[in-house]
Amino acid sequence: MPLSDQRKESMYRYARENLKRIPLDVQKEKYEEIKAAATAAAMPVNSYIKQAIDEKMQRDSQPT
Repeated sequence: MPLSDQRKESMYRYARENLKRIPLDVQKEKYEEIKAAATAAAMPVNSYIKQAIDEKMQRDSQPT
């Protein structure tokens, strides 16, 4: 079922107000590695990268 124009505008407005894009360039070979790992974890690549960032930030914020 196609999205209505009102629904599309609502989604775009939400994105403009609440999201920030982070460009990320990786070599094709590295992307294939990331994609394979995400697939093995049954996750989309975007979610896999976000989770990896969250885990790294959490580890870095813990006192040693």
